[in-house]
Amino acid sequence: MKRLFLYFIFFFLFFNIEGKANEISPIKQNFEEVFNVGKMLSHDDKFTLYFRSREKAVLAKGKEFNYITDYPQDLYILFNDTGKISPVITYDWFPKKVQELGSSYKLPVFPEDYAYYLLSDNETLILISGIKSIRSNFKFNLKDNKLEKLPSDNKYNLFVSSLLKDCGYKNVNATYKCSYYKPLISKNLIN
Repeated sequence: MKRLFLYFIFFFLFFNIEGKANEISPIKQNFEEVFNVGKMLSHDDKFTLYFRSREKAVLAKGKEFNYITDYPQDLYILFNDTGKISPVITYDWFPKKVQELGSSYKLPVFPEDYAYYLLSDNETLILISGIKSIRSNFKFNLKDNKLEKLPSDNKYNLFVSSLLKDCGYKNVNATYKCSYYKPLISKNLIN
């Protein structure tokens, strides 16, 4: 027992272990290191993507009964230089478009149900489902406002369930490079 205690003291003193736990929210600090929660700055700092709550609740069809989603969130873009705000992905059109693109999920899909990865071109968003039963992932072009279904044999690989890994050559003269992207998620997806 004394040896165990001495090992613990030795380990603690020489390696200076710090606890990061917080009794109120033990994982919040680490969680926000891995995800952009609520808002995300573009790679070139020209715009910010963020979730904004709707002013009205939405009545949606559930598996066994209809349910009211209180204040669902839509994705907006804020242009940092002008202050102009525009909706990007909203509940007004998103669920219908997901059904058109052949989603096997029959219930309404909210924009907040996805993790959004902004690629380094600052034009492409990769939408990865944050809900297990939704198996459709999408690609959204910010310039054209076009949503496409991401093929199952896509070149993007999920890494550690939170990072997107994209590897390849930019051109013939470039070296092989991997980029890792932190997703933007809604605070409602966490709960």
